[in-house]
Amino acid sequence: MNKLFTVLLITGALAACKNKVAPTAPEAGNKELATLFEKYYNGRMALLPVEATINGDTLYNDQLPAEFTDSYRDKLSAFFTGNLQAVQQFNREQLNETDRTSFDIFKREMEMSIEGLKYQYLSTIDYSIDGHVPFNQFYGLPLSFGQMGSGAGAQPFNTVRDYDNWLKRAAAFPAWADSAIVYFQKGITVGNVLPAKLVEKMITQMQNMVATDVTQSLYYGPVKSMPASFPEADKKRLTAAFTPLITNTLSPAFQKLADFLKKEYLPKARTSTGIKAVPDGPALYDYLVRYWTTTPKTPDEIYNTGLAEVKRIRGLMDSVKNSVGFKGDLKAFFEYMRTDKKFKPYKTPEEVLNAFRNIQARIEPHLKDMFGHIPKMKFEIRQTEAFRAASASAEYKQGTVDGKRPGIFYVPILDATAFNTTSGMESLFLHEAIPGHHYQVSLTLENTALPTFRRYLWYGAYGEGWALYCESLGKELGLYTDPYQYAGALGDEMHRAIRLVVDVAMHAKDMTREQAIAYMMENEAISEEGATAEIERYMALPAQALSYKIGALKIRELRNKYSQEQGAKFSLSAFHDEFLHFGCMPLELVEKNMDEWAADRK
Repeated sequence: MNKLFTVLLITGALAACKNKVAPTAPEAGNKELATLFEKYYNGRMALLPVEATINGDTLYNDQLPAEFTDSYRDKLSAFFTGNLQAVQQFNREQLNETDRTSFDIFKREMEMSIEGLKYQYLSTIDYSIDGHVPFNQFYGLPLSFGQMGSGAGAQPFNTVRDYDNWLKRAAAFPAWADSAIVYFQKGITVGNVLPAKLVEKMITQMQNMVATDVTQSLYYGPVKSMPASFPEADKKRLTAAFTPLITNTLSPAFQKLADFLKKEYLPKARTSTGIKAVPDGPALYDYLVRYWTTTPKTPDEIYNTGLAEVKRIRGLMDSVKNSVGFKGDLKAFFEYMRTDKKFKPYKTPEEVLNAFRNIQARIEPHLKDMFGHIPKMKFEIRQTEAFRAASASAEYKQGTVDGKRPGIFYVPILDATAFNTTSGMESLFLHEAIPGHHYQVSLTLENTALPTFRRYLWYGAYGEGWALYCESLGKELGLYTDPYQYAGALGDEMHRAIRLVVDVAMHAKDMTREQAIAYMMENEAISEEGATAEIERYMALPAQALSYKIGALKIRELRNKYSQEQGAKFSLSAFHDEFLHFGCMPLELVEKNMDEWAADRK
């Protein structure tokens, strides 16, 4: 999007608001407000074209701006400021209930985006924009880019135009990489750099993207899967274009990033753990806590909640340990579950994937009792691509409402023979797949009654909170009959409780990376390698990991409250449907809306 178009978009929205006649009574649905929301969403997609691609909007699939640069962040700031001014022209009290909710969400979203950009930070649906840290080992465009260019990600490769769009977008990657180097260098100048342990991982990741054999490159995937229906001339032209793209464009750019990170950035990287060590770090962390938890909770409140939850869950773990007759202490029980060969029965990745498919089949008969509405969107279970599996967690990638891309549950399987059944396979599926992220994300995307911006909005405390809450439904869904699977589920819950402790302790207190790893291994059945990857994730994404437990605790609190109030009239299915009906929103608004729903049911 060029600057003129941005100004016209915002000016038009403001004019529409200023020229409207203020209503004297609540409206059935304010059309001008709806127009503003739609203009905002379309403008955002134009400014953030990679996010647009992930959302299934193909209009900008050939674009790849360096969104973290000063000039681009100024553009983004002007966009959010203009939209904030525009929405404030409306009288909130004269809007209907649905519009008031949208108004509140929109206003908060603009304010948080503007505030974040003051710290040079903005989170998008699949990556962040940071003026001093364009990407890290866990989160950033170079990793998303690999998925997109493989032909198995969000970037479509269904038509000739799709292929041409990718060739244009990929051709812009060297410029993006050059800009990233410039802004990493700016970070060095002001003392805002990543921890060295994270940079070491990034060097390896960038090096792995350099092709030694074009036909084996991740980016050659679209050639191998090119539709047979393409005209022969286009097939030849496109196939011929991919070899120089990989050899002369992408590989040199990734090699340049790897060389820069190794030779120039790593020697300047910091040895400290948390962002309190960088300029404005404490203030940024406070912002990120508010951003990710969508609550006014302080880091200290969250830290103390974490300590209490760790203590509570340890008690439950002890009960499971005793129930299976294990004679050692809890740490020995963790080691037993982590290392005993009977918990590692798989020989191939397909066997692992089939085990997850079996979990899906087992919960299927129970879902109708817990949900009145289920998604129409298709769902698949896939193995995580090899290029990113080493640093990836199991994850869900949303599908598109047009049905062209299903919701996908990705499982990283580096070595099937080492895949442990007690790692919480059942709870993992409930969280990442069904009814966790797949139900929540898909039902929101399919809810056309919501403004478009709300259908694609993401709040970790709501979305991750819901997914963690879904783990607690295991027994009601026919799972956790095996005590070791229940122990694994408790381990997953403990994992999220530990996050409340270590994330705050690393970023707002003085806990080191090594101390955080030790604390995690002391309280859950996790290897040193696994704990290291997790702790380094929290180092890269401050406060993001807080959202899971904070959200899940709130959902469980609301369920218990309404169950007690409504007694025999309480319907768990109705509660779940209502929670998911409104789409992703801050926790304060969730509670307000759910309280109104509960009052109506009385």
